[in-house]
Amino acid sequence: MTITAEDRAALLDHDRRFFDALVSGDVPALERLLADDFVLVSIEDGAIARPDALLGLISSGSLRFPAIESFPEEAIVRRIGDTGIVVGRTAMNFTGPDGGTFTASSRYTHVFARTPDGTWHLHSAQGTTIRP
Repeated sequence: MTITAEDRAALLDHDRRFFDALVSGDVPALERLLADDFVLVSIEDGAIARPDALLGLISSGSLRFPAIESFPEEAIVRRIGDTGIVVGRTAMNFTGPDGGTFTASSRYTHVFARTPDGTWHLHSAQGTTIRP
């Protein structure tokens, strides 16, 4: 299915808003963007985090993302019915709950679903480290 320019722009906008909310620690914005059944698969160790756990770590400051750079011009964006898929690339810095800092380049897949009112929600995010 061919994606329209409007759908591509909307999905990349939601992708950017997700990264911006992580960097700013904006829990209310994340709550608006994430689906209730959201699953994050960690880039570092493959651990699974559900929305409550992720939002709790971010609101407490235990998990911080000082910088996330994405490359939307490289993104592969698809839409299948009410599902949008973004495969992109990031360079990020984050601090984990144990205080350890990490820098990673990654390729990620984000899966969005559109609600009847036209809002996109992020249901799944998984990153894979790009090794130098």
